[in-house]
Amino acid sequence: MAVPKRKMSRSNTRNRRSQWKAVVPTLVTCANPACRAKHLPHTACPECGQYGPRGERRQVLDA
Repeated sequence: MAVPKRKMSRSNTRNRRSQWKAVVPTLVTCANPACRAKHLPHTACPECGQYGPRGERRQVLDA
């Protein structure tokens, strides 16, 4: 197991930690023209329950 030889300074520790940022999730618009709600990509729409792009929309959740 790797063990550091020297204590990491506060400056280096804080610079390393400053790279951890909160990221806003990417949202896509629902393919259903009647819905157009925002939802996470590659998931069923929580509003209308449909999944898939324009040509192959299918109902997967009961709305």
